[in-house]
Amino acid sequence: MDVGARWPDPSRGEPRRVLLVARTSARGLASASKALGTLHNGRGPHGLDLLAVVLVADAPGRLPLDLLRRVRVLRSAARVLRVPWIPAWRTGDTPRALPRQLDRLAELVGSGLYAEGAVS
Repeated sequence: MDVGARWPDPSRGEPRRVLLVARTSARGLASASKALGTLHNGRGPHGLDLLAVVLVADAPGRLPLDLLRRVRVLRSAARVLRVPWIPAWRTGDTPRALPRQLDRLAELVGSGLYAEGAVS
């Protein structure tokens, strides 16, 4: 369930187990860091279980070193899964094959990721 840019509220039937999703841009990584800080400082909703921080590539290619350093800091505070650049997603198309990195994410959330038509 996507709850947007807010924390889920388990008392309203929303999920207790969450993934924090962000782009790998400077702004996205800063937002993820701020949200992690909120959870770690006990200022977030009580009873949430953070499964992982999911970082979605904001552009093709390697991350610049300063952004890679920010990812390492996030990794020191939480489990981090990275999703590579997938050109088909940019235009709303379905990729012919999904990258292996999505296997770990699918296992984590118990998803039938490959049931939607994009099979590797």
